[in-house]
Formats: sequence, C-alpha cells, structure tokens
Amino acid sequence: MTATKLVIGASGFLGSHVTKQLVADGERVRVLIRPTSSTRGIEGLDVDIRRGDIFDADSVRAAMRGCDVVYYCVVDARPWLLDPAPMWRTNVDGLRAVLDVAAPANLQRFVFTSSIATIGRSTDGPADETTEHNWLDVGGEYVRSRVAAERMVQRYSAEKDLPAVAMCVANTYGPGDWLPTPHGRMLSAAVSGRMPFYIDGYESETVGIEDAARALILAGRHGRAGERYIVSERWMSAREIFEIGCNAVGVTPPQRRVPIALMAAASYPSSWVARLRRRDSMLTPLNVRLMHIMSPMDHSKAVHDLGWQPAPTPEAIVAAAHFFRTSRRNRTEPR
Repeated sequence: MTATKLVIGASGFLGSHVTKQLVADGERVRVLIRPTSSTRGIEGLDVDIRRGDIFDADSVRAAMRGCDVVYYCVVDARPWLLDPAPMWRTNVDGLRAVLDVAAPANLQRFVFTSSIATIGRSTDGPADETTEHNWLDVGGEYVRSRVAAERMVQRYSAEKDLPAVAMCVANTYGPGDWLPTPHGRMLSAAVSGRMPFYIDGYESETVGIEDAARALILAGRHGRAGERYIVSERWMSAREIFEIGCNAVGVTPPQRRVPIALMAAASYPSSWVARLRRRDSMLTPLNVRLMHIMSPMDHSKAVHDLGWQPAPTPEAIVAAAHFFRTSRRNRTEPR
C-alpha cells in the first residue's frame, strides 16, 4: 500500500498549496489542522482531515501513523507582537513537541518550513545556505525564534537520525492568500487602490507560492537529510511588486515615494502608542528594519539538488493581484 503524506498546517497559505499539489500528483494525503482552523484553502480536495493540536502528542502520533513524509508548515509570523511568548510557543515549543513524535516514527523525510530570515547577511555577493547567521542582535524575537527552530531541527537530524530538511522560504505571492500574509496584505491594498504610497528601500527575496510548494514536495523526495535549501526566485523592491500587480488589474500603482528612513522614524511613536494602549501595531522599528535588512540570495542549491525550476515571480504577483481583486469583490457583494 502506498504510504501517506502528512501536511501539518494545511490551512495556511503554503500548507494549502502543498496539499493541493500532492493531491494533483496522485498522492494519498492526510492533513492535521487545529479544531478552529478554516478549510477554505483545501475545500473539495480528497484528503483525510484530522483535527488536533501540535502540542497533543497523541493526535500528532495518530496523524503521522502510516506516513512516510511529513510537511511541517506551521509558523507564527508576527514579528510585531508586544508579547512574543505566543510566537515562541508556536515556533519553538510546538515544533519540539512534533519533533519528539517524528524522531522515532521511521519517516522517509521531515520537511520543515523555515525562513530566509535564518540566512546570514552577505557583503560579498549573494548569500547562500553556508552563510552563517550574523544579525541576531538586530533581528528581534521573530528572527530569534526562527533561527532557534531551524537549529533544533538540525540537532534532531544529527543526534536522533530524523531525516529532516529545512526549507528557507522567501516572501510568497500567489492566489489563495486568504488571511493574508503581511506582504500579501500590502499588495492587496495596492491593487485595491488603498495604498497611497510605496516604501522606497523596502526590498526582499520573493517566490511564487506554487513554486515554493513544489520545492517542499521535491525536498520530500530528494532532499538530503540535515541540509537546508533557499526557496526564493528573485530579489524585488516593493515598488516593482506594486507596479506589476496594479498594472495586471488596471489600477494606478502607488505614486508617492516614502523613504524607508521616514517610515523608520514614524515607527517609534507608533510603537510607543501601541505599548501605552497595550495593542499590537504593525508599524514598529523592528518591522521596518526587517523590510531592508537581508541580502540577495542564491537558490542554485535547490535547483541542483532538488531539480527545482521556479517560474518568474512576477507571474505569481499577477495571479495574486487577480485573486485579491476577485476575493475582495466577493466579500463586498451582497449575498
């Protein structure tokens, strides 16, 4: 009997696309999602849905039974939180609970969704998987939690023979970003005509969501245990992203330029007010810093080892723009 593939966190943006592609490939698929999670991203798919919590060893063990590959797509990506404890609990403690179940489960692969934030900065050409992390002191609690999580996965691989592969995923764009992601929210605002400016200096590594999902699936088949792979297609500015998305749907792109230094200055009073009101705000010094702190990256290792061939990210941005416009109309039209 063909072994089952398990996707933990299939209700999320990346997890839902991994699930869709596995089903399209003819695989038997099981998903583990929280009791409160939406199934909107995987509706209509022939999958075995299990409800449970990553902290419940029994539910994780039951979901993992009979599976040969686990795709772990759970992450709390909210670097702006005033209290980072919930983020650490999900990103590190929850992962540890799952790894304790996975280590003795005789898996073929454990594919961990990491982040390009775990890659070091380079001043001598593009960074790659060998570039040691060198900016923990300015990365904030989110980056610290992601680095700690990836290093823990590598320890389980080295010390407990878990065949784990870490996938360092860039900012993803494409259809199905229902929540949406923080960078998706900005594109959604732009293509809806609600973003009056672009941030000059906001630059990041990017990748289409379908290509990111394909990289994870290829890692489940060909990834080398203990290794990590950069999952990114190209370096792009916010202005480029907005122009591509807005032009695709016939909306004028944001014309006003706001220097990132000005955003950084505005973030301090915003952060003070947030602390006084005890309410989270996305405009924080850390969030602005993360918009321009990383280096361009080289994804050739994923191409060589996994056979990954990503499409140009602008194609995914166009698809995302159409998705945001359509989903917004559906939300606002009377039913």
